[in-house]
Amino acid sequence: MDTAPDLTALLIEWRRGDRAALDRVVGLVHHELHRLAHRCMLDERPGHALQTTALINEVYVRLVDVTRVDWRDRTHFFAMCGRLMRRILVDFARSRESLKRGRGTRLGPLADDVAARAPRLDDLLAIDQALDALAAIDPRKAHVIELRFFGGLSIEEVAEALTVSPDTVMRDWRLARAWLLNWLRTRDDDGS
Repeated sequence: MDTAPDLTALLIEWRRGDRAALDRVVGLVHHELHRLAHRCMLDERPGHALQTTALINEVYVRLVDVTRVDWRDRTHFFAMCGRLMRRILVDFARSRESLKRGRGTRLGPLADDVAARAPRLDDLLAIDQALDALAAIDPRKAHVIELRFFGGLSIEEVAEALTVSPDTVMRDWRLARAWLLNWLRTRDDDGS
């Protein structure tokens, strides 16, 4: 069942001030958000303080406070949810890291298949710093990583969101992954 037209109409209603539209949006997207949140939590230990449902609930709480977004469509909505998940996970990792200082971070390659296991929360701090560094140099490449890796969007959906071609997204994806891995290795080699 294709929910894109209904979701877009509901997002427009929500933007116009219909708070009940958010409840209907949640009903349409809950399954897909659960899938994204579950992927983010795959590598975490059982009984971890932040569970899939808690991550989704935190996204909903933050969405309620979003009032100035000019929602365009389904892709834009999921891009925003991916960005919110990134912020939530990074904030959670930072709070945990402040309790456990001195632990090194090792990160494997970012998979082409975004359904692959997400990094552990400890690694998210390093990824977040690397994405911020990349954004200072090339914001679009950083945005491609964020949309694919955290938002779970396909190449075509990222291309639509950024109004570029899928080939451009694929090039950005490959170059950005290589840049991030190099940055993370350099950081680890320096002991920082």
